[in-house]
Amino acid sequence: MSASIRAGSLVLYKIHPARVGSVGEKIEIELDGGKSRKVRPKDVRVLHPGPLGSLSALQQAPEGNVEEAWELLQGERPGFGELAELVFGGFTPVTAWATWQLLQEGLYFAGDPDEIEVRTAEQVEAMRAERERKHREAEEWQAFLQRVEAAQLQDEDRKRLAEVERVALGAAQHSRILSAFKVDETPEAAHRFLLRCGYWPAEKNPWPQRSGVILESPQIGVPALAEEDRLDLTSLDAWAIDDEGNQDPDDAISLDGDYLWVHVADVAALVRPEGHLDLAARERSSNLYLPEFTVNMLPEVLTEQMGLGLQAVSPALSFGMRLGEEGPTDIRVERTLVRVQRTSYAAANERMQEAPFADIARITDTYRQRRLARHAARIDLPEASVRVVDGEVVIRPLPKLASRDMVTDAMLMAGEAAALFAIANVIPIPYAMQPEPEEIREPATMSAMYAYRRLFKPSNTVLHPEPHFGLGLERYARATSPLRRYADLLVHQQLRAFISGNEPLSREVLGERMAGIDVASGRIRRTERQSNLHWKLVHLQRHPDWQGEAVVVALEERKAVLVIPELAMEIRLRPHEHFELDGRVRLKVRDVDLTTQDAWFQVK
Repeated sequence: MSASIRAGSLVLYKIHPARVGSVGEKIEIELDGGKSRKVRPKDVRVLHPGPLGSLSALQQAPEGNVEEAWELLQGERPGFGELAELVFGGFTPVTAWATWQLLQEGLYFAGDPDEIEVRTAEQVEAMRAERERKHREAEEWQAFLQRVEAAQLQDEDRKRLAEVERVALGAAQHSRILSAFKVDETPEAAHRFLLRCGYWPAEKNPWPQRSGVILESPQIGVPALAEEDRLDLTSLDAWAIDDEGNQDPDDAISLDGDYLWVHVADVAALVRPEGHLDLAARERSSNLYLPEFTVNMLPEVLTEQMGLGLQAVSPALSFGMRLGEEGPTDIRVERTLVRVQRTSYAAANERMQEAPFADIARITDTYRQRRLARHAARIDLPEASVRVVDGEVVIRPLPKLASRDMVTDAMLMAGEAAALFAIANVIPIPYAMQPEPEEIREPATMSAMYAYRRLFKPSNTVLHPEPHFGLGLERYARATSPLRRYADLLVHQQLRAFISGNEPLSREVLGERMAGIDVASGRIRRTERQSNLHWKLVHLQRHPDWQGEAVVVALEERKAVLVIPELAMEIRLRPHEHFELDGRVRLKVRDVDLTTQDAWFQVK
């Protein structure tokens, strides 16, 4: 379509109608709202030569018969003016603008004024169906947004909200739904959104999935235990002492005169290097203990078969030793058979004055004092067990018991014995080490222990024996938890290969298998801490009248750090005039935010 431009013409400027005011070297045009602009001739396109009195006339849409004109023009290529006359009965500025809009609407006709396409019946039907579909989707979308806003979700809404869940779990960065509600696309904001609309229940724990840890125990077949020579120690009383409810007992203690045995589940008898079980354990790095459930590093059936005391007689890898002047001596590492009795720390503590516990404690007490003399750190900050039982949050403070100290030091003796045995026989194993802090202290109060702990450097798994400062040991290997820690399992595989007359893995190969252990274990521990805190906060949220005692452990410029012993929970408050280090304060819970893991308290 071509026409000369003159005053009063209807032209198209970009996608907007304009009226030509005057024509010169540049064309002055009038736009909606009374604005005027000077443009070049090539910047506009004539729709009708005019005259057009004002743009307001275009607001009155003319009546026409689009479908009749479309049927008449099938197979034709009409001109712009012809199409306006057939549809609207004439070619005027008003019908020209209406015809342009008809082309933009694109259902029956498409193209531009110079080349108009008449749609076929099939094209019209397909476009109409597609537009109806989009219209329905738009209506459904708006209805969905209204239900989400009102927290009245239907079943089909949950499928849509899965995209928000992916953001809340850190698996995606964007969500159309969050954008529609102008909510930040962060895991915390998405978490809060899902709670508010009712997609997630208040107690939903997102931390394990958000951290990326594996949340399923391996489902792998476990081979039968091979027949092999074992030292029969079933005549000795052996005790597996654990927290109540423990499901994976992997160590026990016996005493034969002054000779201490630490028996450990012989997991390496079934988990061979590079086998399916080994690869599954390496992938997980350790058991994941959540308040809701436990994810095992190895198949549960293996624990049932090898856990000490779960069968009448258990196969074990046993570490035997005496306590000498410099540490464990007369060390033996043996494949054994043991008969284990299970008991709890609380029950054992009531028998600490009886044999064999009193005799074992004399050895472990001496060992502990030697460690403390080498500056081993004794950090006795509150601890608590957090469990979810039938939906209820059960928080049980862990008391400081002599039986727990006894078992801890017996296990440390076994770890040191394993390290000494490996060094003496040139067996490559993973060692645990911890660098010395910049300052050595002997804290006696809770606040001093809290401050000292903050000076500690992280422990690492290494291939050469190095001192472990926190334990007060010159060499140490974790060797008493192969059911639940991969580093311990590696130690067992190496020691077991040696005592069985086989070749242990080389230092280079062992180093490859150790790669990532500390990172993976750190992720597991962080997930456990976040999950424990989550359920503590759920407990407080469910008990809005909670009151309890806290101990001030740090006073900083803008905040005070307190520990709530009964919850083993660290909190921060604004400094209070009555706060003093190790002072006890009565608190009342004020508010809880599960999404940011914050809790606010007020001083009673």
